[in-house]
Amino acid sequence: MTIAVANQKGGVAKTTTVVSLGAALAELEQRVLLVDVDPQGSLTFSLGIDPEDLEVTVAEVLLGTTPADDAIVITDDGMHLLPANITLTHAEETLSGRTGREQRLRVALDKVADDYDWILIDCPPTLGVLTVGALSAARRVLIPLQAETLSHRGVGQLLDTIHDVRQFINPKLEIMGVLPTMYDGRTKHAQNVLQAIRDTYELPIVTPPIPKTIRFAEAPAYGRSVLATAKNHKGADAYRQVAAGMVADATGPRGK
Repeated sequence: MTIAVANQKGGVAKTTTVVSLGAALAELEQRVLLVDVDPQGSLTFSLGIDPEDLEVTVAEVLLGTTPADDAIVITDDGMHLLPANITLTHAEETLSGRTGREQRLRVALDKVADDYDWILIDCPPTLGVLTVGALSAARRVLIPLQAETLSHRGVGQLLDTIHDVRQFINPKLEIMGVLPTMYDGRTKHAQNVLQAIRDTYELPIVTPPIPKTIRFAEAPAYGRSVLATAKNHKGADAYRQVAAGMVADATGPRGK
């Protein structure tokens, strides 16, 4: 199952979600590949790998000069990673004039897909070639969303892009749902935002919501997921519950 984690708004915990879900799935003895398609390389850095030290990244894979197998590295949390750094910016510019640019990530991942149960793609905070390529490679898209009023104003634009990808490139793409992040269930405001998402966009809400905590910001400094740095924290447990639901869904009638 390949899942693109996407939202063109920055700061909504896309990278945290990819790292934490990946670690939670690995705890369940699932084979997991994480894919960084953000030129900032935040996912790569969060897993203890210095993007500047990499000689081969997803950029070379997309340009067709290196197979994905040769770029994948193993992380301390047990997931495999297809890393990224700033060279992906140049690759994106180059791809804009290339045939099949939206399909290149899918083609590359198809060659390693049998080695994994899950492939999670961390998308950049834009709706350009890289995000469209991730949506084209994915079976489902998960939308992390900060539970605040202004955070969901751009969701309609993302849904338009998903609609276009479905229509022209990847008709099998499904919306897994919205994952509320930085959630404070004690406030009426956060609850109202979730209801507004349901009413406005008619999207499923993935539960449980991910609580707001400084533990998520601290984890990248150790190059590990929050499941390793704060093993028994409520934030780690929330991602474990989401991951368990994903596995149950994937092995049920709908997943098969």
